Amino acid sequence: MAVFLLLSLLYCSYLPAQDNDSLTRIYSKFDFIPGEKVIFFDDFSADNIGDFPALWNTNNSGEVVTFPKYPGKWFKITNSRSIVTLLNPLTLPENYTIEFDVVPQKYPPSNTSTNYHFLLISTPKPKDLLYGLALPGGTGIRFSFEYNTYYRAYYADKSPELKGNSMDPSIRQKENEKYHVAIWVQKQRIRLYLNETKILDLAKAISDQFKYNMIRFENGTPLIGNVRIATGLPDMRNKLITEGKLVSYGIYFDVNSDKLKPQSAGTLKEIAGILADNPELKIRIIGHTDADGNDAANLDLSKRRAASVKNALVAAYSIDAARIETDGKGEKEPVAPNDNGTNKALNRRVEFIKL
Repeated sequence: MAVFLLLSLLYCSYLPAQDNDSLTRIYSKFDFIPGEKVIFFDDFSADNIGDFPALWNTNNSGEVVTFPKYPGKWFKITNSRSIVTLLNPLTLPENYTIEFDVVPQKYPPSNTSTNYHFLLISTPKPKDLLYGLALPGGTGIRFSFEYNTYYRAYYADKSPELKGNSMDPSIRQKENEKYHVAIWVQKQRIRLYLNETKILDLAKAISDQFKYNMIRFENGTPLIGNVRIATGLPDMRNKLITEGKLVSYGIYFDVNSDKLKPQSAGTLKEIAGILADNPELKIRIIGHTDADGNDAANLDLSKRRAASVKNALVAAYSIDAARIETDGKGEKEPVAPNDNGTNKALNRRVEFIKL
């Protein structure tokens, strides 16, 4: 288990030069890298306000809402007794990542608790929300975001359960504040991040005897946004050095903005390491968008995003700016139809081309 202090939200392309060393040290603590292939994405933009989201299922209630403090649409779980899962079962390999934004909310009867649970489960009946009630008797891991973050890994084959919690008060989630939760599974190992803090690192929590196929929210009424699941373990060095092209889904921006999100840190660190280890390597960074919005605006945005990535590599890691070119293609070169949230997420990408 590793517990670090909660990090500030920093955008490297806007930092003065004297902050470069401290930024590099901050980035060195955040090692999360999302999977290389997005298999599910939902920001609820395709759902109507007041409706239950089309790609989800529940035994109770929920609706898509807006929230004044944060832009976009959010999935509000409206009853703390609700079980909420994806409508269709997952097929998860050995290596994958799960991410979502969350805004904790208090709920009746006490209106003092913002607790909620997130579960990753292996179940023979993934469309039956009440089968086995997940605990006990099944296989999975539950993260309880309560006063402290608590975990419980349990196994149908009667293997010993794992239990524990993180006592660091800096990671306690507060009502009406937005957090980014990231989960990284590599075979039996699972890591949990809150914003840029690695909360848990468990070497043997995932069973290699079962296939995990359900994610689940329960015991709370949070707002959920930007759910993203990706598979595979990115081999960035080989793709860039040997194949000459790296397609990255691990660089994040604010909506309609060129400002880098802090969750980009792990990917930026890896790319900077490749450039540092290969001083003769020169690259071109190319931004891509989905087809939503105006063509000209998307083209401009993609160019500015590529420039922001270059600025980050130069400012935080002292990569020579002369080694990096930038460009943007906007929506002109999609890799998937722009017909649903997952395919649009595939089109929103940053490419690194070896020159």
